[in-house]
Amino acid sequence: MEQAPPARWSPSAALRLSAGLHLGAAAAVLASPALWPWCLGAVALNHAVLTTAGMVPRSALLGPNLSRLPPGHAARGEVALTFDDGPDPLLTPLALDLLAAQDARASFFLIGAKARRHPELVRAILARGHTVENHTDTHPLHFAAFGVAAQRRQILRAQAAIEAAGGQAPRYFRPPVGLRSPLLDPVLAGTGLRHASWTRRGADGLLSDPARILRRLRRVAAGDVVLLHDGTWRANATGQPPLLTVLPALLARLRAQGLRCVPLPGPAGGP
Repeated sequence: MEQAPPARWSPSAALRLSAGLHLGAAAAVLASPALWPWCLGAVALNHAVLTTAGMVPRSALLGPNLSRLPPGHAARGEVALTFDDGPDPLLTPLALDLLAAQDARASFFLIGAKARRHPELVRAILARGHTVENHTDTHPLHFAAFGVAAQRRQILRAQAAIEAAGGQAPRYFRPPVGLRSPLLDPVLAGTGLRHASWTRRGADGLLSDPARILRRLRRVAAGDVVLLHDGTWRANATGQPPLLTVLPALLARLRAQGLRCVPLPGPAGGP
């Protein structure tokens, strides 16, 4: 599968308004220096709004963001199952077996450095009918604070590692912990990737109790994008990754509801 070509970047309405506010504030101060406290306050408030938007994973203020499947997928009773932080030599093969047992497919957001260490797992994911996506090269938790060059470097290194390991170029990007900056959207446009967040997440990278994780996912419905982890976890009371309990229970529940797990859609809305 070929990577989408770079796209011409079109700033979101929020970013255009932000740029206009900055230019207007500068012009006002030049025309009347006494206005500087008010102009500085307006700019500071603008930055606070943009920062808050970047901390809300489902926000689209900073650019396009796939947080739900297109209407056609929802009408077919489909749910997009996604996994972050792999591939992991312990958990990824087990997750693949659990998915196969329920005839479920998913998208795996891989860390480039791990893909280089475990290329056989990338190939195994693809061989089972799943897709592989981009989750940065080293998963820096402060990724949203990076400048354009550093963000681009993280994304392109991961893109190259994942494609070299499995032969498929990722189509989507998800930043670490879902945080993004106003600088990310033009970087993604230049790499041909689309930003993807989620509708529901189990927080299984932080929680160890499978029952608590499943409660967080009790409202999963058609069209939702679900986030789980196959590379980060806290061992439960039995010393096992909670995903080994959560995933089969979640898949069984979704099947009982008539829902089908699929990967994220392709460029035209297909698989």
